[in-house]
Amino acid sequence: MPDGLQAYCRKCSAEYYRQRQEAKGKKVREKIAVPPGHKRCPQCELVKPHAEWERNKSSSDGWASYCRECRAERNRISYFKRRYGLTPAELEALVAEQRGVCCICLAAPAEHVDHCHQTGRVRGVLCFSCNAALGQFKDRPDAIRRAAAYVEGIAWKPTLVAPGVYQLPS
Repeated sequence: MPDGLQAYCRKCSAEYYRQRQEAKGKKVREKIAVPPGHKRCPQCELVKPHAEWERNKSSSDGWASYCRECRAERNRISYFKRRYGLTPAELEALVAEQRGVCCICLAAPAEHVDHCHQTGRVRGVLCFSCNAALGQFKDRPDAIRRAAAYVEGIAWKPTLVAPGVYQLPS
């Protein structure tokens, strides 16, 4: 309107909007009264104090859209989907297949997704130490075999056969 006011009150406008959205088959959530210094999380649907929210200067109220817990969970799900193509159900199935333990040491809990750095294919879920060890060996099977033999007491020192020619033990 020219005077800057709406033709209908806020309550009537909200009701009209709700009716139009429901006619389109969309759901409109009910407005919930939130005390000052609090915000409602759309995922867990709990009203929490601002201390449980991250700051976000670009949002209208200055706070993130989701509480810290829900935001962390959403980020975790997004990371595994983006990086490895795994949904939470697929990740849980991988861990369940391994009975919750690392494939290599069979002792520590499986918590880190292991993948081939060349193809990106997920191989399994390992403990932190075993996953880091594979990374240190650059996923080279020959180096891993030599390391295993070394630990078992077999020296893999090359012997000089001729000048510039070395022979590795078989």
